[in-house]
Amino acid sequence: MLDDKNTMLGKIFDCLGESLDIPPSKYQQAVDRYTAVGKHLEGGEYSESMGVPAIYTQGSFRLGTVTRPYREGKDADYDIDLVCDIRSPKNCLTPEQVKQEVGKRLDSHGTYSKLLDQEGRRCWTLEYAEEDGVGFHLDVLPALPESRDVRSLLETAEASQHLVEHSIAITDKRKDGTYAWDPSNPLGYGLWFDVKNQYMFNQVATLQKRLIAEATTVYASVDQVPDQLVRTPLQRLIQLLKRHRDVRFDGRPNSKERPISIIITTLAAEVYRNEANPWLALENFVIAIENYATTRVIHKRAGEWYIPNPTNLAENFADRWNDAESGRAHAFFEWVGFLREDLLGMLSLSNIQEINEQLQPVFGVAQVKAAFAQFGESLQTTSSTGNLSMLGASGLLGTGGGTPVRKHNFYAD
Repeated sequence: MLDDKNTMLGKIFDCLGESLDIPPSKYQQAVDRYTAVGKHLEGGEYSESMGVPAIYTQGSFRLGTVTRPYREGKDADYDIDLVCDIRSPKNCLTPEQVKQEVGKRLDSHGTYSKLLDQEGRRCWTLEYAEEDGVGFHLDVLPALPESRDVRSLLETAEASQHLVEHSIAITDKRKDGTYAWDPSNPLGYGLWFDVKNQYMFNQVATLQKRLIAEATTVYASVDQVPDQLVRTPLQRLIQLLKRHRDVRFDGRPNSKERPISIIITTLAAEVYRNEANPWLALENFVIAIENYATTRVIHKRAGEWYIPNPTNLAENFADRWNDAESGRAHAFFEWVGFLREDLLGMLSLSNIQEINEQLQPVFGVAQVKAAFAQFGESLQTTSSTGNLSMLGASGLLGTGGGTPVRKHNFYAD
């Protein structure tokens, strides 16, 4: 009956992922906002610029893994990450000049100057006020194209010119107030992630886009639904991992050392094997990370932790794990232990109610209730077609599970 339970857990975790999604109207609001900011940045004048700045999203909005953050016991504002590559030669400007020129351009706008936060380590942040209880942080990352010499070295090391050519140099303000260049490659990373995600995306995209178009007035046709609203098992896995991390570390003494999203995303994509549902992908993730020494998804080089950007080996996503007195590596493996304890232990549970109770403390009560309401609807549909026998035979529909009383539709706003 193990396969039956895996099927059921796959559906539950898919519904849980839906409960974490950004509603289409809020997604479109975010797109409208970062598009407007991008147009303002494009209209600026930047020293030594060789053309119009390249403005594009990175992070979860680019990868389709948007999950509302959870901080201090409640859902927090969405984070939008925008790159502003001003297209100037790296040897003509200092990182401080680039950072300040982008900041001045944002400050020159009557509205954005009021939203602009204090200078961050790498970004300028616009703080949008909440609407309907939902706010946005828009981080703008100043950058330049990486130098030809550095790109040549990366191409030699990686043999992936089509990805390396997108490498950029980003600004980094250090604790002592000095500025430096750091390597990055968000465009190349997005293309790399697309390859990992492509097979299952092709399997689910058409149906999901049709359901979104039918359930909302935001998009008039299936063709208008953006790819970023499609969720494959890999994207669901990443959403669930980030949410579990947020809830599990909330209020803990080492909460500031919790695993960062880019590490979670990279490792999830590296170990993903086109599992058909997020539960199976989660099982594989935990097993692979626990055996990192043999799977090589996490490295140690000369005694230091190393999780490379797969499109720019000069960038180590685990660089801060190696800081003096850092507890980040310990926090990461502590979190993997939490995953096994909180989630893989569900294989020993006997009914729906027990699974519900197990998930609420580690994903949030509201999200789990919404997920089980959606799951209840799917059970009713399955029952009407006479296909409940497998799950019932497993004892998973035993007493205490009940039928959720509240209808949940992820696409409703």
